[in-house]
Amino acid sequence: MNTEMMQKMKSMVRDHRTCVLATVSEGRPHCSLMAYVADDAGEEIYMATPRATTKYKNLTRNPRVSLLIDTRADHPGKGPSDARALTVSGEFRPIQDRDERAWVVARLTAAHPYLKDFMEGEGAEPVAVKVVSFLLLEGLSVAHYEEV
Repeated sequence: MNTEMMQKMKSMVRDHRTCVLATVSEGRPHCSLMAYVADDAGEEIYMATPRATTKYKNLTRNPRVSLLIDTRADHPGKGPSDARALTVSGEFRPIQDRDERAWVVARLTAAHPYLKDFMEGEGAEPVAVKVVSFLLLEGLSVAHYEEV
């Protein structure tokens, strides 16, 4: 394991706030733009979704997910060779413990205040993704893979 590269990848997870979540059900991929927060270690990612969505149904049927976090917004006006994209492979985990749910909701709404009304409404479900591996693409052709 390349410790320096692992820390770079975890830092990218902690420093960003949006990702694309890819789920799958019945052989069909489904992508969703999501607001998220990460734990301090950068090894678990928290999001929220209505329980009545395709993505939530997919998560409960198949816990394997992929997340894409990119840096395009960090470098406006720069080309693809300056971008970095981090693919996170992970496993969905429902959040059932009341204290953990409250902690996740507090972190999500602190980072994303616009989620407050949504989180207080009925049907909002906080979810966790445990990171299994990272694949960092720097520019067009430099790739780094690390398992957590």
